[in-house]
Amino acid sequence: MTLTDVRGLAVTAASADSVRAFDEALEQLLSFTGDPLGTIEAALAADPGFLLGHCLRADLLLLATDRRYVPAATAAVARAEALAAGATEREQWHVAAARAWADGEFQRAADLWERALIVAPRDALALIAAHQADFFLGASQSLRDRIARVLPAWDASVPGYGYVLGMSAFGLEEMGDYALAEERGRHAVELNPRDAWAVHAVAHTYEMQGRLVDGVSWLTSREADWARDNFFAVHNWWHLSLYHLDLEQPAAALGIYDHRIREGRSGELLNLLDASALLWRLGLSEVDVGDRWAEVADLWRGHVEDGWYAFNDAHAMMAFAATGDEPAATALLRTLGAAVEARGTNAAMTRDVGLPTARALWAFGTGRYAEALEHLMPVRFVAARFGGSHAQRDLVHMTCIEAAHRAGDHRLARALLNERLALKPTSPHNWLWLARSLSAAGDAAGADAARARATDLRGGVPAGV
Repeated sequence: MTLTDVRGLAVTAASADSVRAFDEALEQLLSFTGDPLGTIEAALAADPGFLLGHCLRADLLLLATDRRYVPAATAAVARAEALAAGATEREQWHVAAARAWADGEFQRAADLWERALIVAPRDALALIAAHQADFFLGASQSLRDRIARVLPAWDASVPGYGYVLGMSAFGLEEMGDYALAEERGRHAVELNPRDAWAVHAVAHTYEMQGRLVDGVSWLTSREADWARDNFFAVHNWWHLSLYHLDLEQPAAALGIYDHRIREGRSGELLNLLDASALLWRLGLSEVDVGDRWAEVADLWRGHVEDGWYAFNDAHAMMAFAATGDEPAATALLRTLGAAVEARGTNAAMTRDVGLPTARALWAFGTGRYAEALEHLMPVRFVAARFGGSHAQRDLVHMTCIEAAHRAGDHRLARALLNERLALKPTSPHNWLWLARSLSAAGDAAGADAARARATDLRGGVPAGV
């Protein structure tokens, strides 16, 4: 029978209970709280013919970007396809989008979810799925414009409006409209303080502008909202650690790593990404991280043959490069070489960014810094092609700088640091990085001036930050 969801959209289901469970699971997905997969699986056990429930289950599994979940997601898609004959047009677009993602056609999946949104601009599942797809694709303009296309259909009277504002804030931030992104993100958090994605969007605006103290204050003052029962909490902790790194507080960043990011030793890829990204940044700053890489590398070894999403593969290589694990690195490079020849979106991602980045990271980890630069410099301005945010992809630029420094190419290191300081002149870390580079180049006066600037900036940081 045809029923309606909480936003008034037609849903093909056997009972109102099924639709209520769907609405609950979708709310959990939008807020990153609870167990949306468990909620929808319980609904499917009671109503195996619930087509959109199978689509939501598939989407939840696939958006984890973990190849281990693809077989279960593919089975859910097949069940939805078997039910599609009597579905609405919107539901059929959902089935097609889930099939495309399961087949590795990530961009096509985003385009098909867009067709669902054209039919029904208040389709919250299509919106969050496509928004996450845009993020995984590194599609900054789509992150902004996809939300803009549907936003007039939403207002405060529509359940979930705040989440749409949070998505809009993130897209605006990725396109450099920091003022409007902050305004819209703060509004979203006012409507729903537990909206971890909106909290995250505002955190991004502070990161990109170098508003480090504001960033620390923003996240710490709302910790009770975004860090409690939230499967996005680790990533927000990672953002807090970035502020501390820029403020030249590596001990604070390590504390966050130990007690928040790796507290539960999670093997979920989204958490492993943050672990690798933070430890690599600390290593670029010559901070001793002890044996922390060992357990991360051990978990990444289970994914060397995935070849599913190049962004993940690059972060796995960081762990292998940091631990000197040549067998794992060799196996991963072989997987990436095969991925380039495969079908699907990831082939282009791997060819353009993933494979050269992995080669560069392995060269860096084995002390071949000039070779790392050779691989990585051409990637700098196309890195978005393998997904993630500007803040995450900044690691590519940082590695280039440190590789130039360690290779003794001081002119290149200085040029890249000048570029970095033009974007974030309020970072004590950047000024001390410049001082280290200038000192190595024999420019004692320039190094002293850079250290003095870092000291001035750190002097303006309130106690306790």
